[in-house]
Amino acid sequence: MEDLPIDMEYLLELLYRLLITPSPTGLTDRVVEMVCQELDQLEIPYGLTRRGAIRAVLPGLCEVPNRAIVAHLDTLGCQVLSLKDNGRLGLVPVGFWSARFAEGARVTVHTSLGGAHTLRGTILPLKASGHVFGPEVDTQPVSWDNLELRLDAEVYTREALQTQLGLHVGDHVSVDSAPEFVPNGFLNARHLDDKAGCAALLAAAKAIKESRVVLPMEVYLLFTISEEVGVGASHILHGNAGELLSVDNGAMAPGQNTCPMGVTVAMADSTGPFDWHLTRQILGICQEFQLNHSRDIFRHYRSDAAAAVEAGNDLRTALICFALDASHGWERTHRDSLETMARLLALYMQSPPTRAL
Repeated sequence: MEDLPIDMEYLLELLYRLLITPSPTGLTDRVVEMVCQELDQLEIPYGLTRRGAIRAVLPGLCEVPNRAIVAHLDTLGCQVLSLKDNGRLGLVPVGFWSARFAEGARVTVHTSLGGAHTLRGTILPLKASGHVFGPEVDTQPVSWDNLELRLDAEVYTREALQTQLGLHVGDHVSVDSAPEFVPNGFLNARHLDDKAGCAALLAAAKAIKESRVVLPMEVYLLFTISEEVGVGASHILHGNAGELLSVDNGAMAPGQNTCPMGVTVAMADSTGPFDWHLTRQILGICQEFQLNHSRDIFRHYRSDAAAAVEAGNDLRTALICFALDASHGWERTHRDSLETMARLLALYMQSPPTRAL
């Protein structure tokens, strides 16, 4: 195995483009097209599932069994729940995230007319003006029932929402990522989960392609489009995959053991422990190549790996994570964490098949 250099300029530029491309679960065509274009540039063959997820492949000496690495392109978002008499919109979240982090968000409504016909707006609490409601603005409960979407359009009735703007219940709402990459390496944005993982995976694939190393096993690069609602990798695998490595965020919080500047190897999540042998192989790579890492358990968390196992796939699974502060909120990571993640992925692609010890 060779610790390959990672093109961080490529990774960060790609991450920025991913972040500004809306992709809430259920509305992922644009970001899928973008990743397909990247794969074309890297000359990595791929195909799409019927649902629209991406299955790319890096050739290896052994085709059966093979291994797979998965990251998800879909993000949190909303849908229109109701058209209100005051000309505003009620919302329901797509994926699990708190209304606390929706307040004040700038958003795009993707109308049923399709194409480029979109509307801009802001998610606000029902009592949004301190000049009107005084201290009541601070005592409102945090809930989605307490929010509404104010459109940047001259509409003040339910009828105007329908007839003038063509809005309907179920229209998708994407939330602005608002990325800011600070010179000291910190990366701030919504939806780093899991677009940072996708960028790291593509950067690792680029390093493999440019190095011309021969991989011991065929490696599938999987980009799923419904992880945030629990479906994830349930339908994307071929039956000859022997192991699946999921790439996602490692939540930083008191009581957790997430590595803030490196990679975190998850020992278990809400579905239970990960495969003993594959996890130890990943840890062995981190130790051999002195990658900054830690181990952690995430009790309120699941990833693409869980969906794959629940769908009946007979394979080993593991989860590696980049550091993420304030997950599903105002997220932040660091470029060092993403570089370490990409290095680990490139090394794992070169490693021998996982075997029972």
